[in-house]
Amino acid sequence: MKRTDNQQKFDALREEFSTFTFERQTVRLENGTLSLAFDFNLDDRYHFSPTLEIPSRPFFDWDGLPKDRLEVLAFQIGMTELVSYWKIACPKKVVVKPFALTERQISFWKKLYYNGLGEFLYLNGITVSEADLMRIETQPIDSNRTVAARNDMDSSWFEEKTLVPIGGGKDSVVTLECLRGKMPVIPLIVNPRGATLNCVKTAGYKENDYIVINRTLDPTMLKLNAEGYLNGHTPFSALLAFISVLVAFGSRSRYIALSNENSANEATVPGTNINHQYSKSIEFERDFRSYVAENLSDKVQYFSFLRPLSELQIASLFAQCEAYHAVFRSCNAGSKTDSWCGHCPKCLFTWIILSPFLSKEKLVAIFGKDLMADESLRPVYEELNGTAAVKPFECVGTVEEVRACINAVEHQDFTEVKAILNRFNPEHFLPEQFEQILKSRLYV
Repeated sequence: MKRTDNQQKFDALREEFSTFTFERQTVRLENGTLSLAFDFNLDDRYHFSPTLEIPSRPFFDWDGLPKDRLEVLAFQIGMTELVSYWKIACPKKVVVKPFALTERQISFWKKLYYNGLGEFLYLNGITVSEADLMRIETQPIDSNRTVAARNDMDSSWFEEKTLVPIGGGKDSVVTLECLRGKMPVIPLIVNPRGATLNCVKTAGYKENDYIVINRTLDPTMLKLNAEGYLNGHTPFSALLAFISVLVAFGSRSRYIALSNENSANEATVPGTNINHQYSKSIEFERDFRSYVAENLSDKVQYFSFLRPLSELQIASLFAQCEAYHAVFRSCNAGSKTDSWCGHCPKCLFTWIILSPFLSKEKLVAIFGKDLMADESLRPVYEELNGTAAVKPFECVGTVEEVRACINAVEHQDFTEVKAILNRFNPEHFLPEQFEQILKSRLYV
C-alpha cells in the first residue's frame, strides 16, 4: 500500500471511530502470583483485554504494598499498553476511566505516544502533530482516583538490590556481567525465550533467582492487523520501564539498571526526531525518571547502566564474555526459533560491531556464515554505513561506529575505533557507585 493511501486510511478511520476507552483494570494476587488485566474498547465495537502475569518468587513482598499503591503502579502499565491498541484506528479521543490525570501527566503520555509512534507514523506516511494526535479525557482531578505524588513510601522498604532486564542480546549480558558479584542482582525477563533463559543460566541463576513476566496480546488486535487496520512499531521499552518499576516495588529493589547505550540517541531518519529507539533514548529516560519521582516514588532509581558507552564500547566488553557467545541472540526475526536469521539489519550490525574484536572464524561460528560475503545484504550494509538516506528501523548503532569498524577490518586502521573506545559520555543518570563499576571495567 502506498504511503498516501495510509494517510487516507488514517483520516478515514479517525472519522469512523471517535473514541478509544480505557475502561478498567483488574489486579489480582493469588498464591504469590500477581496478575494484571486491562479492558480497552474501540467505540464499543471492538474490545481488547491484554494481560500480564508475574509468577511467584521468594523475594516478592506484594502483600506488604498498600493496595492503592499496587493499583496505581498497574495503571501505568495499562496506559503504556493502551497505545498498541489505539493505533489500530487512531481515534481522536481517548477516555481514561480508572484514574484521573493532571494536565502535566497527560502531557507526559501524549509526548510518549507521539514520539514512541514516530516510526509508525513515518513508515505509514501519516502526518499529524503531537497536539492533534489525540485528546485524553479522564475523571475530574478532584476525585479520589488520582495518580498523585506518592513519596510517602519509607526509604527502608527498598533494599540495595538491582533489577537488570535481560533481552538475550549482548548489551544486557555486559550489564549483568559488570554488576553481578558487586551487589545483589535480580535478572528480569519479559516473555522468556531461548536466548534470555540461556543468558541467565550461563550467569549461574536458577529459576527462583530471576523474575519472569508473561505478557499476552489480545487476539482481536492481531486479527484486525491481519485485516488491514493500521499497524506498526510501538514503544516496547517504555512498557518495560513501567513493568520494571512495579517489580522494583514488589521485590523491594532500589535500582533498575537498563542496558541502553548513547548510540540509541541517534535519529533513525537523519535531520528528524524519528527514532526507532525513542523509548531507549536519554530524552525518554529523563522524562521517565521525572514522572516516576513526581508520581510514583523518588526512592526508586531507574537508569541505563550503559548510557555513557557506545555500541562499539559495549561490543569490546562483550567480546570478553566468551561463555555467552554461543547463547546470545540479537536477531528479532529469529527470536521465535532462537536463531540468527542471517538476513536482517540486526544480524549484520552485530557482526560488524564485533568484527574489530573477534576473528572471522569466531564470527562465522556465531552466525553460521560470513555475513559480509552475502551480496543480498548489500542494501542493509549501505543503510548501516550511511550510504543510504535512512538507517534501518532497528536497534542498531551509529553510522560513525559502523564506518570505524569497517575501516578497522578492511584497512587495519584502528584509529577511529580507538578514539571511540576512549570516550565516556557524561550525559547519564548513573549513581556514583555504578559509574565507578563501569569505569573499572572499561579502563583496565
